[in-house]
Amino acid sequence: MSSTKSDELYKELLKKGYPEEFCKEIAYRQLNTEYTTTRMLGYLYRYTNPRMEDVVDEMLAILSDRNAIIQKKELEHAQATINQIYREGL
Repeated sequence: MSSTKSDELYKELLKKGYPEEFCKEIAYRQLNTEYTTTRMLGYLYRYTNPRMEDVVDEMLAILSDRNAIIQKKELEHAQATINQIYREGL
């Protein structure tokens, strides 16, 4: 998925001197949503020269947060469905 944000992230990673394959992996394969690319761009703008390991740690934290949000939404939907069944019956 190539988007403007992914392209921006890719270019920012390249500008910081990371290898091209590393930049592609993060920008286009791992952090390929608006939410995740925006979070990583914010991180890269705050820190001038993070090590590759730090970028990977931040990527994993962003993905973990995204997964937690997805799980929370799924649980909220399941609870709403249960509540509807209690109110209205099957």
